[in-house]
Amino acid sequence: MSEQSATDVPGEVPADLEAIQRALVEWYETDHREYPWRQTEDPYEILVSEVMSQQTQLDRVVDAWRDFLDRWPTAEALAAADRGDVVGFWTSHSLGYNNRAKYLHEAARQVVEGEVGPSDRPRNGGETTADGEWPRDPDGLSELMGVGPYTANAVASFAFNNGDAVVDTNVKRVLYRAFGVPDDDDAFETVAQRLMPEGESRVWNNAVMELGGVACEKTPDCDGAQCPWREWCLAYQTGDFTAPDVPTQPSFEGSRRQFRGRVVNVLNEYDELALDDLGPRVRVDYAPDGEYGREWLRGLLEDLSSDELVRVEERDETVVARLRR
Repeated sequence: MSEQSATDVPGEVPADLEAIQRALVEWYETDHREYPWRQTEDPYEILVSEVMSQQTQLDRVVDAWRDFLDRWPTAEALAAADRGDVVGFWTSHSLGYNNRAKYLHEAARQVVEGEVGPSDRPRNGGETTADGEWPRDPDGLSELMGVGPYTANAVASFAFNNGDAVVDTNVKRVLYRAFGVPDDDDAFETVAQRLMPEGESRVWNNAVMELGGVACEKTPDCDGAQCPWREWCLAYQTGDFTAPDVPTQPSFEGSRRQFRGRVVNVLNEYDELALDDLGPRVRVDYAPDGEYGREWLRGLLEDLSSDELVRVEERDETVVARLRR
């Protein structure tokens, strides 16, 4: 990103960027939450943590992350695994959408088989990618299955110190409150990039996300968490701690997503099941001709089939389902 003057940046970003940067990094390095993925620079371990964290609170991710890496410690191990086992693990640990497990499994295979290439946007020396090696910047990492811009940038930052400024919900809330940045994605990205010290994406992105997760939560704890930006923060000065609107996450309990997960769990225990054998194991009030009966179950199976997680076959007028292996 080209240099910008303070007047080019939306909001009220103070001119003394060096003091703002130093204050945040020193605050983070003095004391922060010790998540295990912050102790590694292995891109595989970091990608696993990022994918798991997309819909799960970080404290709950820790055990799942460790269990996953105990079972599949490397990209090679995951690529060689049975996809049904990976999806089953995901479901049993309540880690959100099952297709993320499928994508993670496929991403490992892409890396191991050398299907991802170097980025067209070389940075920090423009390192290339050999067969079986990881891309080292956001563009290259975005070639991995299921890896969007945010996740690609996070892995580039935390594994290779080669990313842009991360902008997630926590970061938006911090920038909105501290510097009056308007609730606009382009504005958030512009300010976030300006604030980040060049070549310091690893520590900076960890620090600014920690700030949003510890000091500047929905209910802020400015003094208790010793927020390092209090002297510059507009919200701290005015007492107005409103924040950008955040989409409400649909309830998991009773959702189709929950029951799709149950289907995967059940099929992971059996080679295959007929519809009316599967139904009662997924829902106790399953009734073949009822509201939650064959038609309802077929809908779940169609979703999972579209995600290439389940195979559905017609055999002698009987519908049979099994996991794709």
